[in-house]
Amino acid sequence: MTEFFTSGRSIDLVLLLIGLEAILLMVLWRMGRCPLPPLSTLLILAPGTCLLLAARAALSGAAWVWISSLFLVALVIHLVDLRQRWQERSRLDSAKG
Repeated sequence: MTEFFTSGRSIDLVLLLIGLEAILLMVLWRMGRCPLPPLSTLLILAPGTCLLLAARAALSGAAWVWISSLFLVALVIHLVDLRQRWQERSRLDSAKG
């Protein structure tokens, strides 16, 4: 079990599950059973995916430049997601008032 976690295979499994979750949510959206459009789904899942990729890179001995780049990408996507959510909330609030 130690090898499973220290090798990064556990992260690979989680990344696979995130990919399956994204596909499932998009299929449910197309069927009208999920309120999140595909772009919103991707914006929600992408930062965590980047952080997992950074952890995987660190476990595999990648250069610090790759690891820090993945952290930066996670931050940028997170900020884009926040901006989009704030704009949506602002539109909803102005429609109510």
